[in-house]
Amino acid sequence: MSMTSPEVCVIIAARNAAPTIATAIASALREPEVVEIVVVDDASTDETAAVARSADDGSGRLIVMRFDNNRGPSVARNAAIAGSRSPFISILDADDFFLEGRFRNLFAASDWDFAADNIMLIRDGTTEDATKIVAPRFAADPEFLDFDRFVEGNISRRRVQRGELGFLKPVISREFLDRHGLRYDESLRLGEDYELYARAVACGARFKIIRSCGYGAIVRADSLSGRHKTQDLKRLADADLALLSIDRLPEASRAVLRRHERHVRDKYRLRNFLDVKAESGLAAAGAYALSSRSNLMPILRGLAADKLDGLSRRVGLVSSNRQVPPLRFLMAGRGLAEQP
Repeated sequence: MSMTSPEVCVIIAARNAAPTIATAIASALREPEVVEIVVVDDASTDETAAVARSADDGSGRLIVMRFDNNRGPSVARNAAIAGSRSPFISILDADDFFLEGRFRNLFAASDWDFAADNIMLIRDGTTEDATKIVAPRFAADPEFLDFDRFVEGNISRRRVQRGELGFLKPVISREFLDRHGLRYDESLRLGEDYELYARAVACGARFKIIRSCGYGAIVRADSLSGRHKTQDLKRLADADLALLSIDRLPEASRAVLRRHERHVRDKYRLRNFLDVKAESGLAAAGAYALSSRSNLMPILRGLAADKLDGLSRRVGLVSSNRQVPPLRFLMAGRGLAEQP
């Protein structure tokens, strides 16, 4: 692998992304380090595949695959990895885009197995063309994520804008993945990035982050990540239990992982309670809640917090407008002074 003339495969798993896929592809084709773009149309019901093919620039770098049945982002990404050859892999969501020069900044050093930059989070509708937004000049301030910090950084907080470290979109060394037999967990449709990154760091991956921006993400109320099913939460919590079986994981790391597992499992229990209530009535939901203390406590806490939020909005303590700000960043950055 060469960091001086790197070759990157950009993988785009897409479902019903016809309105945005061309912009994503164009942002990848613009980068000279990108030698392959593999789009996997995951059984879209719109013209995603056709629009993707129409975005080809004639350079021979674009491949479009299509699934006849919806199989989820993990399966799509694994298929793209298997069908590509480049030594570096970069994930791009179908409604996002790269900022120009992204890979030049990430490949400025060779001391990593995973390298991620800051994400500019743009509320949908903020501007007609989000790719025209100029990101602030943040200092790179490079650092490395260890297992504990990464897992802890994926525990969301109520009333805090989401910014879990699992949202990062690193460039990944194929050699590291192959050496450790790592691929996306195909049972997951939620948290698949988190699970892969956590397992990689547990295997010794040097996960470098820089604070300068190279990735633009459009925040939509109807995004796929925001429409996960209740069982997706259970599968993610189960994935944490599987991570606990990794040999030589320090006890402090196991403790952080257990906190994350409880955090996700408690969300599942509350969601499942609400599902049972909607489908079978309050008596059945109550029986589910009372079936164990591990069910009851997170359900009571979740219901109480929801009631408190509703009361706070009614009396004006909290704004009822939960809309995200027009522009924010996944990681805080230190601005660079403009050159005279």
